[in-house]
Parts: sequence; structure tokens; C-alpha cells
Amino acid sequence: MLNIKNIYSFYINGFKNMTIGKTLWKLILIKLLVIFLFLNYFVHDKSLKSEYKTYEEKVDFVYKNLTKEN
Repeated sequence: MLNIKNIYSFYINGFKNMTIGKTLWKLILIKLLVIFLFLNYFVHDKSLKSEYKTYEEKVDFVYKNLTKEN
């Protein structure tokens, strides 16, 4: 238990004393947010929502497309 407390204290003190690191972490979080929004908007397939009504139909469609031979 003492080791966990020491590790927690180490990280908390390290993040409190950062100057440039806080800015870099903010940039990283902004980039991740932009990437996830981009993927959700442009890459996420919305056709499954409109074409198939039940969960079983969606699963069946995905299974058939993943297992079909070329």
C-alpha cells in the first residue's frame, strides 16, 4: 500500500511542477479530440443504422462481409 501511495505522490507532484508539459498535454488532448471527431464524422459507417433495424441484422451483415472469400 505504501508503494502505491508513493507512486501516486510522485506523479501528482510531477504534474504540479510542470510548465511546458502542461501545454504539451493540452495539445495532445486537442489532437486526440480532433482525430476522434474526424473519424466519427468521415469514417464511421452510418449505413448500418439506416439499412438494418435490429441488432441481429447488423451482426449478420458484418459477419457475412468479414467472412466472405475474395
